[in-house]
Amino acid sequence: MKTPAEYLNCPVFELTYPTGESIDSVPVVAYNDALQAIEAALADAEKYKYLLMRAVRRSGKQYPAMQALPANTPETPVLPLYSPDELAA
Repeated sequence: MKTPAEYLNCPVFELTYPTGESIDSVPVVAYNDALQAIEAALADAEKYKYLLMRAVRRSGKQYPAMQALPANTPETPVLPLYSPDELAA
């Protein structure tokens, strides 16, 4: 798995003050380069997700079914968080 910096295959600049002084630890990249890095990271995430799901399916273990959350029944009272006076403000 790559680190975030490995997705950036572009020049990285240092942010500077108008006086020319460098601001510590503030790397700057071009917008298009950042978009390309994000797209590459998302593509890798999809690949890793596919590989993980395939491994889970092939493991052959039967996992217990997840229990659903209880439905919102009419017996469950729903109370407003704010009073009507506060909502009007």
